[in-house]
Amino acid sequence: MFVKDITDLEKSSLQILRKIDVDRGGINILSKKMKVFLVYINSLNVYGANILKQDALSIGADLAVPKGTVTCSEKYVDAILITNYRQLETLAKKELAQPFGLKDVAKEFKKLLKAYKTVEYNPEIMGVLNINSDSFFSNSRVNEKEVVRRAEQMIEDGATVLDFGAVSSRPNSEIVSEAEEMSRAKEVIDLLYQNKIYEKAELSLDSYAPSVIEYALNHGFSIVNDITGLRNDEVAKISGKYGAKVVIMHMQGTPQTMQLNPTYDDVVKDVYYFFQERIEKAKSYGIKDIILDVGIGFGKSLEQNIELLQSMKTFQTFDYPLLVGVSRKSIIDKITPTPIEERLPGTLTLHQKALENGASLLRVHDVKEHKQMIDIWKAFHKVTK
Repeated sequence: MFVKDITDLEKSSLQILRKIDVDRGGINILSKKMKVFLVYINSLNVYGANILKQDALSIGADLAVPKGTVTCSEKYVDAILITNYRQLETLAKKELAQPFGLKDVAKEFKKLLKAYKTVEYNPEIMGVLNINSDSFFSNSRVNEKEVVRRAEQMIEDGATVLDFGAVSSRPNSEIVSEAEEMSRAKEVIDLLYQNKIYEKAELSLDSYAPSVIEYALNHGFSIVNDITGLRNDEVAKISGKYGAKVVIMHMQGTPQTMQLNPTYDDVVKDVYYFFQERIEKAKSYGIKDIILDVGIGFGKSLEQNIELLQSMKTFQTFDYPLLVGVSRKSIIDKITPTPIEERLPGTLTLHQKALENGASLLRVHDVKEHKQMIDIWKAFHKVTK
């Protein structure tokens, strides 16, 4: 006899249970007990916290609460629920009948359950090509003579989306007028359209300039990648008019100010509420296809960036694809001092962590290397339905 640690095989729980020939009904029950989740609950009514604590204990879960909760010394408390999928299912039903805000908590539990479901892992790659001459990574820059060839090469290497930008958004980047952005982008947009690149991959424009966005959407582009997260009503209006897919990104401040001591009460909570507001705005303008981007490096410290990458499941509850782009960014340099040209290993590591936590689209400079990483990563996460 021997004993083997299979903890890291938890995402393949269905295969593991089938391998030892567990009864079909038992597979469904047991697979939901094979992973423990920690669920942070903010500003929970203290009476609701005491009820949830007892309900959790009654089914084998638990709720960590501040001291003084049992005596209701504070009106609201933060709490951490320690649970598995099966127990969370039970609580999501049970708390619907409870008072003190627990009905709303139950609804949030249902969203988490959907995010936690075992799915077929099939992330996509968004390749980055910059028309401007001041992009922080020189190898991403292209001119009119080579843009079609570079685009086709990225598609061949595995990109299903291509993201083009004519204005740098790196920290302290130059402010560029809308007219200047159009003069930089127009010829490239025309070339991509004439060569029908839009038939081979989705084309995305990294811009928040209404006239440039509208021109691109009229010439084969279908995605608006807006680093301001639809701050401009005109961008929302145009995106809705053309039925465009929109990337809503979070950024604190502007590219010129975003890294001047970024502060948050709670970065995950603040980004969550930002998405909540901007999703409603997008819907009000008729935008149906939405991608969310937490904006790594856009007004966040190293610790805040890491916390966001570790909390992707929280944003999965919106039920929209999650984009992550850390390609060669300074977050790598802050962890281990490395020049931009040597940050590919760090990029791959951070993007793999993003995939583990729920990202479904990676914005990258190095497509071929990411395709290889994803193929290997997928081999460890195959699920037999």
